[in-house]
Amino acid sequence: MSEASTTEHEQMLNTYQDYEDLWNGDFSKLDVVTESIVLSDPSLPDGELHGREAFEAYLREVRSAFPDWHVVADDLLVDDGIIMKAWTITGTHKGEYEGVPPTGREIEINGMAKDIIAEGKVQEARLYYDPQEVPEQLGLTED
Repeated sequence: MSEASTTEHEQMLNTYQDYEDLWNGDFSKLDVVTESIVLSDPSLPDGELHGREAFEAYLREVRSAFPDWHVVADDLLVDDGIIMKAWTITGTHKGEYEGVPPTGREIEINGMAKDIIAEGKVQEARLYYDPQEVPEQLGLTED
């Protein structure tokens, strides 16, 4: 690997770490996403949201419902402006979530994501997971 590509790789990893920190509640890292970020998430009403403000509001809502929300990258692949990752999210339902009062239950969700990085910022994030896992683990579905 050339010195230039090593530096680019390290910058991508730093961007990813800031992005993970943001998901884990460090809102001082909000500038790691572009103003025009697109988040594709199967749990969103239209499947995606657009813009930094909407992204921040979404994260704050999730963290309000699950104050101990924690994302861990189980595996990363970084190449040419794209980060592919397998992740695990854990959290405890302690606040209202999508109109559901707190259950006190813990969740653990596994999924994958594809993040597109440009000029040191996340411009697009696509999440892949089963959105039914959250209501199932919160006890909101019938067996």
